[in-house]
Parts: sequence; structure tokens; C-alpha cells
Amino acid sequence: MVADTFGSDAMPRVARDVQRFGTIVVVGGGCYGGYYLRQLGRAARAGALAWERLIVVDRDAACGVTRAGADQELPPFTLEIATWEDFFTRYLDAAASEPDRHASDAIVPSPLMPHLMAGWLLDRARERWPQREVHAAPLESAPAVPWQRAGEDGTHYVSFAEWMCPINCIEPARCPHTRDERTWSLPPALANYADSERAAGRQLDGPFVFHCAHRAFGVGMLDVADVLAADRAIAARGARGAAAFLVGTASHCHGALQRIVVGA
Repeated sequence: MVADTFGSDAMPRVARDVQRFGTIVVVGGGCYGGYYLRQLGRAARAGALAWERLIVVDRDAACGVTRAGADQELPPFTLEIATWEDFFTRYLDAAASEPDRHASDAIVPSPLMPHLMAGWLLDRARERWPQREVHAAPLESAPAVPWQRAGEDGTHYVSFAEWMCPINCIEPARCPHTRDERTWSLPPALANYADSERAAGRQLDGPFVFHCAHRAFGVGMLDVADVLAADRAIAARGARGAAAFLVGTASHCHGALQRIVVGA
């Protein structure tokens, strides 16, 4: 139910249950991270979101969020000074050891970040099977999406949009660009793609898709529990022999894919 009053942030109040999180990790402390922090603060003040701990990860101790003035109204946060890769190695390794403790954690990705979740899963597989060949490989065929591009590191970028989308788009049911119903969504499209690959006789388990979904006030998040579940599934399937896994981080409209191959 939409209320008829506005809060101090000039945003409409909406009657809804508070979404509660353990730790929220914001990737990057620059302009994007600063925007997400401000929106998280607004969401908290509106009673839409609550969390136990808020972490911003940036390798620069003097990144933008540390220079923001009081007028930015940033919520309290802890700055972790590290590369994104180093931080997620420590954080996700710890979460994998205590999954129940991190069951309600979430990650706010940066639009410009590499495929960090796939990188962690790849590293975990290499550590798990040091005597086996484990590597990232290009997709064996192209998904049926309007725009795509293969990266040099094996990451395959896909999008249903052939236009420039605003950074704060929440991917509503009615697309702001086409002004018509949004009939597409990458998570089910990737499930169909994986099915078609198997039907064509190509080995591919999954997909393991970490859906960056809008939670409140323009902030998209993916759930840490989904990343940990993918790690467990890869461990179980890989223990039975050679395998290939489709891993993706995706919103409804945009995504990054990687094929993780585990040898016999």
C-alpha cells in the first residue's frame, strides 16, 4: 500500500515490512559507493532497510566516502582498506566456514567491478583440487540476448538493453526506456541457456546466478547465501569428476558470465 505522505528525504512512504540484513558490503568507496551509501541511509530512515553492520571496501584510505561532508547524511559504516579481491577472499572464506552466521548478509556491487563472485569460486575450486586443472573458459556458444561481448579473461558480458541505462534504474516492470512492459529477465534466460547447452551435448552445470535485485531506494544487492550455496554445489559435483559450471552475476537486464571448468 502506497502512503500519501512524504518523509524528510522527499521520498514517498510505503507501508512494508522492514528488510533486515546482517552485514551489507558496499563494493567501492567512490562515486557509486557514495551514492549507494546515501540511498541506504535514506532507506534506513524511512524504515525500509535495517542492518547490523555496513562495510565499504576500497583500496584507497582517502576514497570519496571518507571525504564526504556531514551534508551527505551517510549512515555509519566501516571502511575496509583492501583490494576487492583480497577482501572477498577473506570475507567469503570466513562466511563459508560459518554460513548460518552470514545467512542474511548481502553485497551491493559496483557497476564497474570485475566478476568477483566467479573469481572467488574459481579460487576455491583450485584450492580444493590442487592436482586437477581448474580454469575459467569462454562460453562454448552465445546466449540469445541482444547485446554481448566476450572479455579477455573469459568473462562474457550480456545485456537485454541495446541502449545506455541510467545507473539508478531499478529495472521496474515497465521499462523506462521502451516505455513498455519489461518482458525479459536474465536469471530465467540463463537457466534456459544452460538447458539448451546440455541439450546440445555440451557439459554445463548450473547456472549459478547471483541476482542483483532492487531492494529499496535504488539499491540493488545480491545475497551472500547464494554465493555460498554455489560453492557447496560446485564442491559436490566436482567431487564426482570433470565438470563445467556456468556462473553469473546478473540483474534482470545486465550480467557477467563465466564458465568454470574442473578437469578430471
